[in-house]
Amino acid sequence: MMPETTDVETINRRRMNLALGIVVLIASIPILVTYFILMASSFANQMITGSMVGQLTFTLKNWILFFEGKLTVASAAVYSTWDILRYIFNTFIVAFGVMLVTTALATMAGYACSRMKFKGRKFLIQLLILLHAFPGVSLIIAVYALYIFSKGPIPSQWWTLYAFIYVIVARAALEIPMDIWIMKGFFDKVPWEVEWSALIDGASRIKVWKDIILPLVKPGIAAVAIFSFIAGWGALIYVLVFLPPTEKTLATYIAGLLAGGSLEVVHLPVVAAAGTLYLLPTLIFFSFVRRYMLQTSLSGIKG
Repeated sequence: MMPETTDVETINRRRMNLALGIVVLIASIPILVTYFILMASSFANQMITGSMVGQLTFTLKNWILFFEGKLTVASAAVYSTWDILRYIFNTFIVAFGVMLVTTALATMAGYACSRMKFKGRKFLIQLLILLHAFPGVSLIIAVYALYIFSKGPIPSQWWTLYAFIYVIVARAALEIPMDIWIMKGFFDKVPWEVEWSALIDGASRIKVWKDIILPLVKPGIAAVAIFSFIAGWGALIYVLVFLPPTEKTLATYIAGLLAGGSLEVVHLPVVAAAGTLYLLPTLIFFSFVRRYMLQTSLSGIKG
């Protein structure tokens, strides 16, 4: 029996992958160390530094203080437990709202750009990437002016609901151009013959899209979902501008604790507990869809 051999191209590819893996690992070390310090400090009596490792004691007190709304061990509750739970709930509302709006619109628009031929299609697809290049903060004045103008006819008791809807739609609008590009790449990979055979058998375009095409592009849907969830979860500027001051999210709550002179009266491990809680849902969500994200396609223009 002839011994198995490995061609030179395979060996070079493995060496290249190993080298890239080492580079990525080295580049990730500062981020990983920062996350470790954040999580470990949330269970410590003080923020972790190199000179204080031997003086640390680990406790759940920081998490208890966080959910009690206390900023220090000796202080009275600045926020109630209901306030903290409401901030967490508000964060989930914005994150899932952005995810649902973005995923639904990007999936439908991506399919249209991939399958339907119309005048200006190529220019429109190229324009999507240009739109994604604009930073969201550069549009804040125009978006705020539209917010004030459209808010006028709405009864005051509905302003908070309208503000949440506005934040979700405005933040989703910034994510949709790139996500359409991603979804188009996935639809491009599905052979036209698969769809054509179903249409010949009498299935409608909507039924083909829903029952045949969508199951084949689940990796793309999962990737767009996680990208848009993270965008909504981390929304800060739009939440600060449009939501009432009483309706915070975890991002604005943590930013408020670290703003101005608050560091003089805040026990930092309590803030670390808030930061760790803010980080966990994203890590959990990512762990469920990470294998799909590796299959993300960015093939923008085809045909």
